Amino acid sequence: MTDEVRVSTAEHVAVLEINRPPHNFFDVDLVQQLADAVDDAEQNPEIRALVLCSNGKNFCAGANFGSRSPGEGNGSGGRGIGGPQGPAPLYAQAIRLFQGTKPIVAAVQGAAVGGGLGVACVADFRVASTGSRFTANFTQLGLHPGFGLTATLPRIIGRQRAMDLFYTGRRIDGQVAAELGLVDRLAPVGQEREVALEYAQQIASSAPLAVQSVRVTMRGDLAEEVRAATQREVGEQLKHFGTEDLAEGIRATAERRAPRFVGR
Repeated sequence: MTDEVRVSTAEHVAVLEINRPPHNFFDVDLVQQLADAVDDAEQNPEIRALVLCSNGKNFCAGANFGSRSPGEGNGSGGRGIGGPQGPAPLYAQAIRLFQGTKPIVAAVQGAAVGGGLGVACVADFRVASTGSRFTANFTQLGLHPGFGLTATLPRIIGRQRAMDLFYTGRRIDGQVAAELGLVDRLAPVGQEREVALEYAQQIASSAPLAVQSVRVTMRGDLAEEVRAATQREVGEQLKHFGTEDLAEGIRATAERRAPRFVGR
């Protein structure tokens, strides 16, 4: 793997670390590297579970608006988005993250923002702390949610709660996320990765063929649901590129103020 996705092993657990500190912004290349690492772990019979983590202040802050225009980048990876008939290159790589059979535990320190929340929702389980923060802030930017979140988030916390987070774009901390069911285990601040590794090792102590079989049963056709969701998400996002509201949302975020949307 590259320096941007570091892979190590701890007994029967593969640790996949995103290494773009401090905020771990993603793009197509990074998601492809992450998907390649998941594929490699899938092919290794010694690996029974994975930990998805990152190096830096935040787990993943989506894509970097500060260095791109509205049509080139966004919290769901706007750069490279294709037409509504198929997922963007980034989404095509994201779908690969859902196609394996081995359980994934995400260790979420700091913020998981926009598409970064989508990355966290790739995992079967999430470990966070009271210092962790989660937001599906797309509508606060003037954009439809992406990264398959319209499929994954309702599965995890329920449709009503997912709609609340999508419509308001509000930020929640790790404690609230645990109460909603988005976070499965709370760790002391700064120990998210250690607790996630313990969790993954506990899973890895079970019979691997049985665990993988149960995972396929429980997740069902999630990868295909994500594929269909991203096709819909791309079509809606394309409608929002170039709007006054998206430009205002990006400006407001950069200026750390409330956006003033006009509906255009």
